Amino acid sequence: MTRLTGGALRLTVIVGENDTWHHRPLYTEIVHRAHAAGLAGASVFRGVEGFGASSIVHTSRLLSLSEDLPVVVVVVDTEERIRGFLPLLDELVTGGLVTLDPCEVVRYEGGRPS
Repeated sequence: MTRLTGGALRLTVIVGENDTWHHRPLYTEIVHRAHAAGLAGASVFRGVEGFGASSIVHTSRLLSLSEDLPVVVVVVDTEERIRGFLPLLDELVTGGLVTLDPCEVVRYEGGRPS
């Protein structure tokens, strides 16, 4: 696993929570592949409302529309490592949105101050 400080690239993948890869949530597969690739870190966030290419608004406020809410997977690492990971996403993400943004990493380590 890489440890970062300074300039990096943030990969954001937005998919539906019902999207799957071989009967497993797509977001889970993305995180596990990022981990296996040795990337610095990945997190998954579940949206409460959103719409995509279908223009259907999915929201957690209405029970009838609370299916397939947006899920965001965020991975941060060096530009080289993130770009090397993109071909793995080509295989997985058939519908969704992938963005790349430069970012700066400030890493905190160690225990609590005394």
